Amino acid sequence: MWRFAGAGIDEGRRLIEAALDAGVTLFDTADIYGFDGSGGFGDAEALLGQVFAESPGLRDRMVLATKGGITPPVPYDSSPAYLAHALDASLARLGVDQVDLYQIHRPDLLTHPQEAARALEDAVTAGKVRAVGVSNYTPDQVRALAAVLTIPLASHQPEFSPLHLDPLVNGVFDQAMELDLAILAWSPLGGGRLGDPQDARGQAVATVLDRKAAESGASRAAVIYSWIMAHPARPIPIVGTQKVERIAELGQAHAIAWSRQDWYDVLVAARGERLP
Repeated sequence: MWRFAGAGIDEGRRLIEAALDAGVTLFDTADIYGFDGSGGFGDAEALLGQVFAESPGLRDRMVLATKGGITPPVPYDSSPAYLAHALDASLARLGVDQVDLYQIHRPDLLTHPQEAARALEDAVTAGKVRAVGVSNYTPDQVRALAAVLTIPLASHQPEFSPLHLDPLVNGVFDQAMELDLAILAWSPLGGGRLGDPQDARGQAVATVLDRKAAESGASRAAVIYSWIMAHPARPIPIVGTQKVERIAELGQAHAIAWSRQDWYDVLVAARGERLP
């Protein structure tokens, strides 16, 4: 829901209904979504809250996730006082008493893990949050937080796509499988670069993807989502499109089967070199 703030209430409801019809159940937003550098902080949450007010039944059909901890103009704040304030503000904008998942959006280097843990635990104890997670953390930062939490971490939201492979090799996916964390992969299409590749690497990846798309009768985007979901960490692609016709393609991802050869062909193209 990063770009959701630009829609009106009717269009917003149409996008949500299209996603639900396509089988999407997780809706990921954040208080920073809508911020354009000078204003708009909270706009994506506020629009979603307006949609809920007009169509309250939609809330019950989704897993609702939001994030806090980015505080323009100061970058990050995960102190208990700030996160408590940020969560209450998010709930007010959304018009709900509870979210299903609350994640710290980016690690605050000035907050001790024990302080961040207390903020997350307090939110769950107060009934404002059902589960907690993090976003853009390193494995060591996840480990430090998990060690002092009395409740389990449920999720980690890193960037991952065929053009951003770091979680495969930096321990993020390995740790997710070790701790049974849900992976929410943001920017799965490479920030749009795989839709319209402008360099040799992107074009090489697109060529392999299009071969699979032709074989499976699916769109290139659906093939990418399927490739991401094929990893045993079971990543959940966070889709950012605001076009109903693109949302309708999402269900295709579940019908695509990957052989090891096909999956690794994409990885080799993405790496730009043979595997060792």
